[in-house]
Amino acid sequence: MQNNKFESVVASSLIIMACSLAQPVIAQTNNYAAASKTADYPRVNTVTWYEVDLNWPQRPADMSWGQISGLAIDKQDNVWINTRTNPAVQAYAPDGHFIRSWNVDNPKSIAHGLRVDTEGNVWLVDVGLQTVTKRSPADGKVLLTLGTEGVSGCDDSHFFKPTDLAFALNGDIFVTDGYGNARVVHFDKNGRYINSWGRLGTEPGCFSIPHNVVCDSKNRAYIADRNNASIKVFDFQGKLLDAWNNILVPWGLWISPKDEIWVCGSSPMIWGFDPKYPTAPLGCPPKDQLIMRFNTEGKLLQLWTFPKAEDGMEKPGTLNWLHCIALDTKENIYCTDIIGRRVQKFIKRTDPQYRGCEW
Repeated sequence: MQNNKFESVVASSLIIMACSLAQPVIAQTNNYAAASKTADYPRVNTVTWYEVDLNWPQRPADMSWGQISGLAIDKQDNVWINTRTNPAVQAYAPDGHFIRSWNVDNPKSIAHGLRVDTEGNVWLVDVGLQTVTKRSPADGKVLLTLGTEGVSGCDDSHFFKPTDLAFALNGDIFVTDGYGNARVVHFDKNGRYINSWGRLGTEPGCFSIPHNVVCDSKNRAYIADRNNASIKVFDFQGKLLDAWNNILVPWGLWISPKDEIWVCGSSPMIWGFDPKYPTAPLGCPPKDQLIMRFNTEGKLLQLWTFPKAEDGMEKPGTLNWLHCIALDTKENIYCTDIIGRRVQKFIKRTDPQYRGCEW
């Protein structure tokens, strides 16, 4: 009997304690709800965002896309892509209609970078052929070759898996070289070797996959040092001026006429192992997909993220191994992805009253 009374008293006490503890929580919840109801937040969008264009491009039914590794936009806002199939080079108009294409007929070709110079020539960087070629936009005719086709090396006439190129204002050419070598190679506009710098490593001035390069109007080269999760800034003699570390794993670079540097890639990651991609570089697969805009001093001016797609489940607006970025004159963004095997157009939006997801 006494035990029953004791248990009854204990149970009553616990109930009273529970009610007492719950009261502050209920009060806090009610307070938050009341505050939310009375707060008159201005529901105005103050950010720039990007909306995928579902009607771009209008790819012909018989036009193949492989992994799309190269992207550039010419003066007419036409979009050029370099894809790992044939036709390897394809061009689409701003409204999405197909313009032209041409093949790279070599079974050892592995497409990588693509740039368009001020005269409209199309430059291709080929990891498999060990070359950088200047080509006619009309038919792909080779006008100039840097490197020695089919032969790798590390001197003034050989590359080892080059990745990208950029042009200085005077026409000089800078090649990131690349997956095999870890250097930048400088040529004049006619393809004459001037100098090179860099070696494999994690120390300042070293590279681990110099993957992309752009040049600004003040004779500085910006290098996407992919495995080192860094953007390195050099003068044209190879002197290291700055390093933007611990911001992202950079894959692609594009520079605006105002010297704003756009970067695509993923958030910083550490080395791991994925059995599906056992030999892949850092950040494969990436944990997210993002783009950033910087000034020349490395100040972050803008950030936007895209949903990361699962392999084989890509949808419009998602990205899967974002590889390249470029902007047109209206500041719309074009992105290519490797696993997704496509190029997409994202329209710049600034509507202050637009309503998207309801939370």
